[in-house]
Parts: sequence; structure tokens; C-alpha cells
Amino acid sequence: MQTIDAGTTGIFFVDGPGGTGKTYLYRALLANVRSRGMIGLATTTSSVAASILPGGRTSHSRFEIPLQTNESTMTNMSKQSGAAKLIRKAKMIIWDEAPMAKRQTIETVDRSFRDIMDIDKPFGGKVMVFGGDFRQVLPVVPKSTRAEIVNASLVKSYLWPLMEKIQFTINMRARTDPTFREFLLCVGNGDEPTIRDYLILLPE
Repeated sequence: MQTIDAGTTGIFFVDGPGGTGKTYLYRALLANVRSRGMIGLATTTSSVAASILPGGRTSHSRFEIPLQTNESTMTNMSKQSGAAKLIRKAKMIIWDEAPMAKRQTIETVDRSFRDIMDIDKPFGGKVMVFGGDFRQVLPVVPKSTRAEIVNASLVKSYLWPLMEKIQFTINMRARTDPTFREFLLCVGNGDEPTIRDYLILLPE
């Protein structure tokens, strides 16, 4: 909020396992920004996540991102379009489930925002709030190796070091069941012992 009020550039990444309150934070940020007459855009990589954010849309739909992206692609938004005008007016843009998107997709949006805003700063100087959990779904790269999937991930992007990381650790959804909470983290972190073929034994 300090970054928004100051009108400066800021890229944040809200990192936390499912149930730690990321969506709660996004809704609070959107309510604060919108109640003051400013524009806050809510986007997500998946349409399921978009449906639980007020005014949420998928980032592909909102930013007109081509389905195939590489190191030089741009979005299909023209600088004179209504979508581009909305980007210029927006004070804050949220992108949930960012780890599901290929880094090339996020970098495509970065290049387009620089062009739309005519400012050579990350995302054209916008306040961007990314979020998600790397323990969940990573980018889908058909017929690829583990290394190729990691290379397509956001952590390999030139944008990753520029993001201010905000860590959420307490599972608010399962706070009454610490055993289940610890089990979820063990599975997500790959620490849960496997029986065979990457299979784990579910507790009674």
C-alpha cells in the first residue's frame, strides 16, 4: 500500500502454501484500492482461481496473451485499445497462481507493459502483486524433462530477482489440525517417505 500511495514501481511475490491466506490478502488489497476510487485488476493463471477473486479474470483473457510465447513475443493489445487504457489507469495488478504460468508468458506481459506505458521499467512501472505456491502445479511443458520444466518456471526469469518476496507460513485453513498441516507441508516439500514409484502412504 505504501508503494501504491507513493506512486512508485513495485513487484511483489506472495509465497505460501495453500490455506495460508493469500486470497484473503488479495481481496483486502482490492477492497482498499477500489474503495478509494482507484483501479485494481485481479488476474490469475487458472480460471478456477479467477472465479474466487472479485472481478477476477484469467491473465490470458485480460492481457490478450498469445497461447504460444517465447523470448520476444508481445501481447495482442494495441496501445490504443481499451485494454491498454485500463492498464495505464490501473494502480495495482494482482496475478495469482503465477508459478503455473511459464516465465515466457509473464515476460511477454512485462515487454508489452513497457511498450504501453512508454516506460522502460519492469512492467512499465506498475505495482504488480504476484502470488502462488511452487509446491503446487508448475508450468505444463509437454514431453519435457525435469530441467526443461524448471527452466520454464518463474524462478528462472530475469524478473524473479526484482521481486520482493513475502512469505506466508501459517496454514489458517488447517490451524485446528496441526498434524494434517505438517503432513501437507511434508508432501509439498517432498519430505514425506515414499513406498514405491513416488507413492506415499496416506495416514489413517
